[in-house]
Amino acid sequence: MSAETNFKFSNRVLLVPMASVLLIWTIFWMELKFQSNWNNYGIYPRTLTGLRGIVFGPFLHGSVEHLYNNSMPLAILMASLLYFYRSISFKVLFWGLLLSGLITWAIGRPSYHIGASGIIYLLASFIFFKGIFTKHYRLVAVSLIVSFIYGSMLWYIFPIKEEISWEGHLGGFLIGLLMALFLKAKLPIIPKYAWEKEDYNEEEDEFLQHFDAEGNFIERATATEDLKEIQVNYHYKKGNDKSLEDEN
Repeated sequence: MSAETNFKFSNRVLLVPMASVLLIWTIFWMELKFQSNWNNYGIYPRTLTGLRGIVFGPFLHGSVEHLYNNSMPLAILMASLLYFYRSISFKVLFWGLLLSGLITWAIGRPSYHIGASGIIYLLASFIFFKGIFTKHYRLVAVSLIVSFIYGSMLWYIFPIKEEISWEGHLGGFLIGLLMALFLKAKLPIIPKYAWEKEDYNEEEDEFLQHFDAEGNFIERATATEDLKEIQVNYHYKKGNDKSLEDEN
């Protein structure tokens, strides 16, 4: 499989992230519009009703600042997932949402845990570790870019601030790592140059034949075809030449 086939742009690379960001903003606007608070639909650890927050919690946010801080990373990381890992992208999103939510539900403090930050940590962790594990040069480059932009988020998987759901961050980070280990993605085959192949022979290499043992360039004579002897055939036509008869 070539890189052009695997790393191929499609409409969903833009549409899915845009729809996700639009959805969380719409839900927040509806809360303001109807002057209601839907935080009780978030994850409340170790309660039966709190399980519904695994599905609904990532779409709820407590403030405009909270919503704004999650929107840009969510769009960028989701688009990266859909472009570079399109064969398993929806599997990562679906199982990542459920499993990271379960971890939050199991280890979280007795409070409502809301926000898309758990999904963001899931995506950042998966994209980083998967690129390193595959050792594909393009995916490793994406991993380094993710670590450069979002590397500072790593501190928030620890209980640094009381108001931040570090349990959701930790759950997303761990599930992203595990999915990077066990989920197999279709990757393009890296083409090998002639000198990288096992049956490579330097003496048969046409390019190296232009150089001597000391590395000096040698002008090679170009092979010329043997010149064929040109033959000219004359064809005579018999006929009456009246002009000669008149002269006689």
